[in-house]
Amino acid sequence: MPSQQRRIGTWAVVLAAAGAVALPTAASAAPTTDGPSAEAEHAFAPPTYTARAWGLNNVGQLGNGTTSPTPSYSAVPVTDLTGLDDVRAVAGGYTVGFALNSDGTVWAWGLNDVGQLGNGTIINSNVPVQVAGLDGIRAIAAGTDGNGYALRRDGTVWAWGANTTGQLGNGQPIANSTIPVQVVGLAGIRAIAADGSTAYALRRDGTVWAWGSNTTGQLGNGQPIANSILPIQIPALSDIRAITARGASAFALRRDGTVWAWGSNTTGQLGNGTLVPSLTPVAVPNLTNIRRIAAGVGVTYALDENGTVWAWGDNTLGQLGNGSLAPSLIPLPVTGETGLVGAVSIAAGASGGYALRWDGTAFAWGSNSVGQLGNGNPAVAQSAVPLPIPGLGDVRAISGGIFDGYAIVSRGFQGTEL
Repeated sequence: MPSQQRRIGTWAVVLAAAGAVALPTAASAAPTTDGPSAEAEHAFAPPTYTARAWGLNNVGQLGNGTTSPTPSYSAVPVTDLTGLDDVRAVAGGYTVGFALNSDGTVWAWGLNDVGQLGNGTIINSNVPVQVAGLDGIRAIAAGTDGNGYALRRDGTVWAWGANTTGQLGNGQPIANSTIPVQVVGLAGIRAIAADGSTAYALRRDGTVWAWGSNTTGQLGNGQPIANSILPIQIPALSDIRAITARGASAFALRRDGTVWAWGSNTTGQLGNGTLVPSLTPVAVPNLTNIRRIAAGVGVTYALDENGTVWAWGDNTLGQLGNGSLAPSLIPLPVTGETGLVGAVSIAAGASGGYALRWDGTAFAWGSNSVGQLGNGNPAVAQSAVPLPIPGLGDVRAISGGIFDGYAIVSRGFQGTEL
C-alpha cells in the first residue's frame, strides 16, 4: 500500500478551488512497476486521460451532448472532441465545467449566460467548446458566479465571464467578458482558486492575492465591504503552498501543514470554534501535517499526511461524513461506517465531499438531491458516510462543482467498469 499511495498521490494534485484538480504531463507520469496495476499501465504508454461527470444536467453541464431536467445519478463520459483528447485537469462551477487538455488548451461546457464558456458567445453548450485564445495553460479554476480562470505557464492569470464585483481583476468594473482577459498586476503565480465573485492567486514566493467581492471579508485584508477590481495582497499570509475557496470563505495551507481561514462563518466553516466571520485569516485549530484542502458551501475539508480526511462546518446533509448530522465548529475526522483511510486527494461540491484513495477508487458523501454522490441510486437522498462511486475505474483525479461531480480516468482502464 505505501508504494501505491505514493504513485497515485503524485497524479492527483489539488491546484485550485472549486474542485480543480490536475495531472502532470505524460513525460513526468511514466508508470512505475511497484503496484498491482503496473503491468496494465505499461500497455498504455504514454497514458491518456478522459473525463467523467455526474449530477445536474439542465444546461448541459455534464458535457456529454445531452441536456435534461433529469440528473444523471451515475458517471457518464464527457464528450471527446478533436483537441480535447487527453484531459489533465477538471474544474466544476455553477452549472459549468472546465477541462485542461495536455496541449495547454482549455475547454468548457454548460451554462454561458455571461460568457463563462469563454468562446466569444453567450450560447450554452452541452459539449465542450474551446476557450478562445488560451494556450500554454497549466492550471484552471471555476468560479461559482459565472467565471473561469486559467494560469499560464509564464505565471500570468487570465479570467472570463461575469465581472459584477470586479472578479475579472482587469481593473474594469461591471463589464463582463466572453473571452479571456489578463488579470492585471500578477506575475510569478503558481496556483489559482475561485469562489462566487472572488478569485485568488498564490505566488511562487508564498504570498496570496485576492480580487473581487468582499462582502464578508473574502479579500482577507481586514477591510469590510469594499470590493476590489484589482488584485491586492492578503497581508497576514506567507509561506503558503495551497489555496481554496467557496461559499464566501477562503482557506490557505501553509508549508508547515497548518490551515488558515477567513470570510463567512455562518455554519462554522472557518473551523475556529466560533460562528463569527473574519476579515483576516485565522488559524484552524487541531490540524497538523495537512497536505490538501477543499471548500464546499459552509463546509470545509482537509487531508493529512496519513491519508485521513477532516471536515468541519455544516452537516445538515451529512457533509461531515462521520455518520451523524450534527454540525461541528472544529475539525472532525471523516470516518464513515468502516472508515475512510488511504486518501490521497479530496474535493468538495456545494453540499458534500469527495475523496480519492491510493488504489484509484473514489468516494462521495453528503447531498444526493441531483445525483452528486454518483452512486446510481436516486432513492438515496443523502449519505452521512462515504460511499464508493461505482463505474469509475482507475480514477486519477476528482473534482466537485456546485451540483455535479467530475473525475479523470485513464483511457486504458475504461473496459466494463464504465
